[in-house]
Amino acid sequence: MAAAILGGFAGSGHPALAQGASTPIQSPQDAACRNEARAKVFVTPDPKGLGLYAIGRQIYMSCMRRLQSAATRRVRDRRR
Repeated sequence: MAAAILGGFAGSGHPALAQGASTPIQSPQDAACRNEARAKVFVTPDPKGLGLYAIGRQIYMSCMRRLQSAATRRVRDRRR
């Protein structure tokens, strides 16, 4: 009976289950960083026990910073 309740709960589109749903992709950099995070999240060590979501977010944010700084460097180089 509990399995039937949980199964119904999971398929009901309950907001608690939709927390992991991502926002629409905003840019090519966003898409690239999401793909990088998906590819690396399961192979990245987690010594602090943060969990997959936190690890994926760290990978994504470092990728976005890296791509942003690369784009800034390109703009500065063009101005010279």
